[in-house]
Amino acid sequence: TSMRYTPSVGIILIATQAVDTMKLLSLLSLLSVATAFGVSPHPVSQQKATSIVDKPAFRKDSVINSPLFRDPTKVRGGAVPGWAAYNDALDKHPLTAKACTSLVGWALGDFLAQVFISGGPFDVKRFITLSAFGFLYHGPSGHYFYNWLDKFIEGSDGLSVAKKVAFDQIIWCPIFMTVFFTYLGLVNGDSFAAIGDKIKNDLLSACQGSWKVWPLVHAVNFKFISTKHRLVFINGVQVAFNMFLSLIGTKS
Repeated sequence: TSMRYTPSVGIILIATQAVDTMKLLSLLSLLSVATAFGVSPHPVSQQKATSIVDKPAFRKDSVINSPLFRDPTKVRGGAVPGWAAYNDALDKHPLTAKACTSLVGWALGDFLAQVFISGGPFDVKRFITLSAFGFLYHGPSGHYFYNWLDKFIEGSDGLSVAKKVAFDQIIWCPIFMTVFFTYLGLVNGDSFAAIGDKIKNDLLSACQGSWKVWPLVHAVNFKFISTKHRLVFINGVQVAFNMFLSLIGTKS
């Protein structure tokens, strides 16, 4: 049976055609906008999408090839240039490496003391004298002393650390300070009587200054720092303390 054409059916057909026309116009409008912004109407392939998602933001090989690393084969030093070479020097030539470490620590300490505390013209002789003390005595004596102390008092538990700190500050500190004042006196050409007076007058003050700083530092040192790295840790802290020593050691 054929459907009769009535006015209501005609209105429905006209409305349907209008909707289809609006859909087509909307689609054409979207395509023109996408083309204007340079967006391809073709969907991204599954392979490309997967490669974009799977690509990591940071790759290990890119980090190792970073210019922060002087030698890509030696990454144990992290981003600190020369740290790996310094560790190799500690393993192969520990005495020389630690002597040079103390040379830098004492030189930097006296340089800062003269520039920011003492004032006046820079005393080159004093700078060389204290730097040489770091190289000739502080580094070598620290190498042998801390190696011996770690063997004499083994372990890093609380009691062992307390014993090491006590031995360092009660026994080693006065010995070290006495050698320090004697060295300065001999370099300056002082008599043994003058050196004795210097030790008598300033030894207690130097030890008291040490006792305010080093027990806590050495608690961390003996607890967490390896034996071969003790002096580089000490010199890192001792730059400030060496400023104090350079002042008390060179006062008249």
